[in-house]
Amino acid sequence: MILESPLITSACASSPFNHPKADVILRSSDGIDFRVFKLFLILASPFFEAMFELPQPAVGTSDDTKDGLPVIRMQEDSKTLDIFLRFFYPSTLSEDPSFESLTDVMAVLTAARKYSLDLLERKVRKALVNPKFLLAEPLSCFAIARHARFEHETMIAARYTLREPLIPARFLGIDLITASDLLALLTYHQKCTIAVEPLLANLGWVQSHYVNSHGCGWLFCEKLAKGHQRNRRDTDGCKRSTEVEFELWNTPPVAWWVTYMKKTFKILKDRPTGDNVRAEAEETIQNVINTGCKDCAARVKLNMTKFSDLLTLKVMEATALIKLELEF
Repeated sequence: MILESPLITSACASSPFNHPKADVILRSSDGIDFRVFKLFLILASPFFEAMFELPQPAVGTSDDTKDGLPVIRMQEDSKTLDIFLRFFYPSTLSEDPSFESLTDVMAVLTAARKYSLDLLERKVRKALVNPKFLLAEPLSCFAIARHARFEHETMIAARYTLREPLIPARFLGIDLITASDLLALLTYHQKCTIAVEPLLANLGWVQSHYVNSHGCGWLFCEKLAKGHQRNRRDTDGCKRSTEVEFELWNTPPVAWWVTYMKKTFKILKDRPTGDNVRAEAEETIQNVINTGCKDCAARVKLNMTKFSDLLTLKVMEATALIKLELEF
């Protein structure tokens, strides 16, 4: 929007917004002048098209001129203007910029809505589902997408918030959403947690996948099965579990696998996502390599990687059935 404040000392923006043949100047809120072409603004935005159709003051009759060009003072700062103006320009003059932070995304989204910039809004939507932001700040992505009523992006961000604790710390954008929005997200998170619990309570999915104990001999440690447990050096770290609920085909698996399952599902109670499954698997692999028998140490990486992929899939299938209860 045009500001009514007095002129302030200004500086020139960098290329391509310093072209000598530009026909209008956009001045940012922090005093940076962007020399741009009306044509690019008109083609990109109905807002600017309508504005430039209005009668313009004759050159030299307005205080808001510089070097003979009209000056339009904007509410946006220079960083925001630089980002969204680059999207207007042909690729021969300027490459599309990348968003450095979600703060940039929020500022540009506000400008896109204000100036009816549909193309720029689509760029913002893509940014909100970029793994760069989703992995680092899923809650903020959710808040921004929900505030903008981007249904697809809100749903994707909600799934990524499962990587975070059930009760989150304060995050960027929390003020953009309502208490009802946050409650819906927390309820979704809790339902996903409940959805994965049967995977530990009933290990039938493990038996269905491997068919029989021969399909997953690594879970029972062949040396233990052959009675080699008398040689402590051969089977050090490979003990059978004494917990009946973890038995497979009425046979107790190795204790380190049971430890992995218990630790993993403890984490899944707070963060029900496959990333935690794989992270715990990596830790288990290292522990078995360091302390398990030679046979288990030699095979654990391959087998536990495959098993963690299986468990990750089961977690994803369980949580995929849970819907985020929000209206758009």
